Amino acid sequence: MEDSEDDLVEREETDDGDEKSPFNSPFRSTRLHIQRSNVCSRAYFVVVMVFFHVYILNIIALLLYVHYNNGPGDLVTGEGVSSAAVSDDGDSLPQSPSPSRELHVEDYTQSFSLPRIEGIRVGHVQRISLVPDKTHEMKTLSLKPLLFEIPGFLSEEECRVVVQLAQLKGLMESQITAPSQGQEESNQQLLSLSTEEVFSLLDLNQDGLLQKQEIVSHSRSQDGTWLSPDSLRQILTGLEECPTGMLTLEDFRLVYDVSQRAGQQQNGKLSSQFKQRNKHTWLYQGLGSHHVLQTLRNRVISLTRLPSSLVELSEPLQVIRFEHGDFSNAHYDSNPAQSESTCAHTRLAGNKSAVTEVSCRYLTVLFYLSSLEEGGESTFPVADNRTYDEEVIDLTDTQETCGRGNLRVKPTAGTALFWYNHLSDGRGWMGELDEYSLHGDCPVKRGMKWVANSWVNVDPDHQQQARYQRLVAQRHQAKSSLEEHYQPLSHSDLHQDL
Repeated sequence: MEDSEDDLVEREETDDGDEKSPFNSPFRSTRLHIQRSNVCSRAYFVVVMVFFHVYILNIIALLLYVHYNNGPGDLVTGEGVSSAAVSDDGDSLPQSPSPSRELHVEDYTQSFSLPRIEGIRVGHVQRISLVPDKTHEMKTLSLKPLLFEIPGFLSEEECRVVVQLAQLKGLMESQITAPSQGQEESNQQLLSLSTEEVFSLLDLNQDGLLQKQEIVSHSRSQDGTWLSPDSLRQILTGLEECPTGMLTLEDFRLVYDVSQRAGQQQNGKLSSQFKQRNKHTWLYQGLGSHHVLQTLRNRVISLTRLPSSLVELSEPLQVIRFEHGDFSNAHYDSNPAQSESTCAHTRLAGNKSAVTEVSCRYLTVLFYLSSLEEGGESTFPVADNRTYDEEVIDLTDTQETCGRGNLRVKPTAGTALFWYNHLSDGRGWMGELDEYSLHGDCPVKRGMKWVANSWVNVDPDHQQQARYQRLVAQRHQAKSSLEEHYQPLSHSDLHQDL
């Protein structure tokens, strides 16, 4: 028992001695060093993770910037941008672009889709690069239709050159739709219709009851020869006050004032039959044309991000001059797809002759070549208009209702407007006509208005468009081969023959 107690005392003394021994200090120092190392590793890990997240966020932001501003790289190549020079007046004037590459069948037969730029929201501004060392701002003006505004798209010198080229080419009177003498007599007969006859014409389903949809349908038919917008508004007001929401013939007699309609006829308040009054010309933008015109076409390719083959095979540039009082009623640049009609630009590739030929324009790029002191605004009467289906006034008549348009843009020299005339079909091709793309030109009050239209023609039938492009490429290739075969001898060939 005593031996056990002695061993225990010796063991405790030994432990106390070990704690006081100087040889154990390195082990304690090592243990403290390990603890400090753990603290440093944790801080280093936090710093690394912070920098890693910042790096990932920068990469995502860069990808979004490239996506929304430059577009897919395979659709926009460097061909659409030319170097800039300085003119004698000090304004920036693009040099002549490099000669266009030779057309090959493969260039026009490749499968492609039609990209669309996202508007995001009204007022959204995107930065785009169209010319070297310069960034343009593209502002969304409306989503229905998808409409953008690009200030400074053209320089003052470019505007002046396009106007001078149009004047040298010569301008012609635009086609004006006016009633002939026989039509005037027919209209006069329609205007003398009785109340019962007007009711029968409005009653589309002939059920003896007038409904709101029937009245609205007539207001969108653009026929004001026998029923004015004021009369339509009067009928619609009476319909809304009716408890049943429908008008019988007796109710119609109470709300439709024939004497008031006759007074309006005598005062000459009928809608005008004139559709537009201006002068225009066409300027070719292909190989051999003025370098400013070629530069504008290449700039349109960069702006729209469309394949160059579509833009190159589209219509020439249309230049229009509006003088004092000139106008253009609201209209559509393109036409809806119908089985009995064919696109005018692809008629050569059609397998059968269609009854009518119509313009098929996927989008419009409008250039303002001059500024105006007063009037001459570009109006989009139903842009982003939620009550479009219920409008009963003739918004197409810009002479009378231009001020009531939902969106108006004042002309500013160098500014461009860009909008889509068609919706997407959901598969990357052109769909139905966008009814909200209705637009016109308000009458010019002071000054002279110069504008230019650049249209991109696309056939709603993808196969028809592909056949047309193959046909054009094959003809161009055959022509090039023929020219090479009959090419005259050069000076070197003559020297060798001698």
